[in-house]
Amino acid sequence: MPYQDLDGGTAPAGRLARENRDRLRLATIDGETVNEEVTGVTIIKPLPPELFIHHGTNAEMRWEAMRDVGYHVPNERFFVRSHTSTPIIDAATWRLELHGSGLSAPRSFGYEELLALPSVTIDAAIECAGNGRSFFATQQGRKTPGTPWRLGGIGVARWRGVPLATVLERAGLTPDAVDVMPRGLDPRYVADGVDYGRVRRPIPVSKALEDVILAYGMNDRPLPPDHGYPMRLVVPSWIGLASIKWVGDIEVSASPLTSPWNTEFYRMFGEAYPLEGGAPLSTRGIRSAFELAWEATLSAGRPHVLHGRSWSGNGRITGVEVSFDDGATWRRAQLRGSHIASAWARWHITWNPALPGPHTLLARATDETGAVQPPRTPHNEYGYLFDGVVRHPVTIVNH
Repeated sequence: MPYQDLDGGTAPAGRLARENRDRLRLATIDGETVNEEVTGVTIIKPLPPELFIHHGTNAEMRWEAMRDVGYHVPNERFFVRSHTSTPIIDAATWRLELHGSGLSAPRSFGYEELLALPSVTIDAAIECAGNGRSFFATQQGRKTPGTPWRLGGIGVARWRGVPLATVLERAGLTPDAVDVMPRGLDPRYVADGVDYGRVRRPIPVSKALEDVILAYGMNDRPLPPDHGYPMRLVVPSWIGLASIKWVGDIEVSASPLTSPWNTEFYRMFGEAYPLEGGAPLSTRGIRSAFELAWEATLSAGRPHVLHGRSWSGNGRITGVEVSFDDGATWRRAQLRGSHIASAWARWHITWNPALPGPHTLLARATDETGAVQPPRTPHNEYGYLFDGVVRHPVTIVNH
């Protein structure tokens, strides 16, 4: 997947870099320190209930809040997925350490050094692997542990940063390097008495060199703390876990790397998978969502223009169909605007409901590989990658 908008740091990168430097100076004046852990605070930005469903350390975007919003999710509306809490990091003293057997010249980079490197801009979705998890229980009758996301664990932003390939090359990437493992500076993850350390997860060197960036900008603004300030990875088309936030070091190895996040977690376990589990999750699935409140009320006897978005980790969305009669018939929705392979496609369709009462809306997408959303998703113990057609309830009333 090619990078978009390669401009070597010209506007709006210049403005963004200046704003990042202003934030850096303010952090220094305020006396913040690298990896200062915020006790008792998991998410820093406001979470108004009309925009978010709050799930402890996570916050789910409300789809009805995306109606009339552009292609990108504004920073203040972007969902939050964290294992622990948002750290406050001083970019003035922050360093990115590159080390490991896959480098011939291990080194570190400061924040200003990375801002000065040639930059790229990409439109990409970040999506939690558990997005849609609640439907394993509500639609398929088998509850799974974890955050009960509907479909709001996704967001598309315009990310600006440095190609990871540039940074790896400057650290002497060797021909025999196979894995790259970034690690975050958020607090250590402890669950059921087990300390798993800081969040980290390897990706193949081939993916790291293809389209991954070290991002410092989000929607032409400095990266917010909840979304990884001062630097995060953005790994297009892969599950959100791969896009490590608050990255502090990257290990590059000539032998395969592992962490609990690709051995114990973020693999498929269950009757449909090998006893030892499936391969570590990588590419995201295919999904569709209506920009409509759950259990919305609509008037009978008048046309309603319904809007939605569809996305796939496997490629560009080529078509979306909608059913108003529980899947007996399907009508093709109209795609509109951009439908970038690493992001999503927006669509709309008109519906004139005649009969009052409860109804169910269904939407299914097709991507450029020919993959179509299935009616069901095979069960897995952690509730990952739900890609079944979601049954969206609405009520039609007479007025």
